Amino acid sequence: MISSTSHLNNMGDEFYSILKLVSGEEIFALVCVDESNDEPILILHNPIKMKTLTQMNHLNYIKVTPWMELSEEDMFVLKMDKVITMTECHDQRLIKIFKQYIDEKDEEEDVVIKSRSRKGKVKLSGDPRLGYISSVEKKRQSLEDLFKSDSKEP
Repeated sequence: MISSTSHLNNMGDEFYSILKLVSGEEIFALVCVDESNDEPILILHNPIKMKTLTQMNHLNYIKVTPWMELSEEDMFVLKMDKVITMTECHDQRLIKIFKQYIDEKDEEEDVVIKSRSRKGKVKLSGDPRLGYISSVEKKRQSLEDLFKSDSKEP
């Protein structure tokens, strides 16, 4: 059953929405409803999946991934029969996370395009340690310290 359609706007009006699909997926997107045909369709702009994660230090994080991992498209059409329910989202925190993710994704694409050489290879720019969190020696030392501190406890 689809939730109340009172929030569905005329074609052209966009709104942020959380959708639960019949596949079980829950996605967040900027949505536009096309009601020009007998059967309304949804146009999803930059749909993403958000998942709440809790770390051992009891902090909550939201992991954001694209809905369609391998597609370069940012707009998708979805029939209403694939939707269990949808709700318009007014949560500014979720909207901010969505906008930030889209902006960062666009910036990354620009960097990759600018850094491609004539042979189609991507050059690393900036810090030569790019991608490394720590050196092997530092990590080994921190693990040894952790092991020694655990073995001292009764």
